[in-house]
Amino acid sequence: MPLSPDLAAFLAPPAPERLPLPPAARPAPGVRLLRGVPYAYRAGVRPLELDLWLPDETHGPLPVILYLHGGGWRAGTRTEMGPRFRHWSPDPFARLARAGFAVASVDYRLSGEAVHPAQLDDATAALAWLNARADELGLDARRTVSWGESAGAHLAALLALTAPVSGCVAWYGPTDLTTLPGQCPPGAYDAADPTTREALLIGAAIADAPDRARAASPVAHVHADAPPFLVLHGTEDALIPLAQGEQLAAALRRVGARVDFRPVAGADHGWAGLSEEDTEQCFTASLDFAHTCTAVPLPPVHP
Repeated sequence: MPLSPDLAAFLAPPAPERLPLPPAARPAPGVRLLRGVPYAYRAGVRPLELDLWLPDETHGPLPVILYLHGGGWRAGTRTEMGPRFRHWSPDPFARLARAGFAVASVDYRLSGEAVHPAQLDDATAALAWLNARADELGLDARRTVSWGESAGAHLAALLALTAPVSGCVAWYGPTDLTTLPGQCPPGAYDAADPTTREALLIGAAIADAPDRARAASPVAHVHADAPPFLVLHGTEDALIPLAQGEQLAAALRRVGARVDFRPVAGADHGWAGLSEEDTEQCFTASLDFAHTCTAVPLPPVHP
């Protein structure tokens, strides 16, 4: 039996931008954490939430890092930056907050819940939530850097190319779903397989839906007004070949956008095989890049 308009309105969830915020946790000295804040409701799935990390000491509105987790669009959690950082104390998100950022680590619908572009729609909704509550939370959401690892890097790149953000940090992410199968070792990837991570993302095998695969690829959305990109990718990545990072960097350069592409020698996917010192360098380089992107004004592009 259909609901009457009045009853439907009564039963509808409240607008996330008007919900009370949770009490702050204290996961590390100098850092507050608003855990599990709903930012969007989607019919038929769980509420979508984000964790918001904030520094105790502020000197004006905070620049923002919008972080998107990996997991092949199929798994993963917003509570960590990736397996390589599970032992870090303080947590990498706490370190970013101590460095002067608000960090929103964001849920999104997984491919078992919805296909592309649902995940990008969710990241865009999280950005809109941050803008809507910026004054209340002391944020300058106009200075937002998207940052992600693996599948999250794919989404961070798409967000940076389709929404007004200040920069993007992409760690070892897929960038062109149409060329990915051919860049893998012979026999390692079947483009006709409907059960690959990428096929589950777009709802069809790559070989059967090249237009959908192209539409879900960051390289298809590059433009001259793209924000600056930092692309880090391991030279020994056995899951997402280094050529994927190279492709995104080349596409951005062709349109005159800023990109700093850095192959990470000896690193496998997720920074596996990388020394602790070199992992720290990847993190620090990304933090420095985020600081540069959220400084005003940016230095000029050099030809």
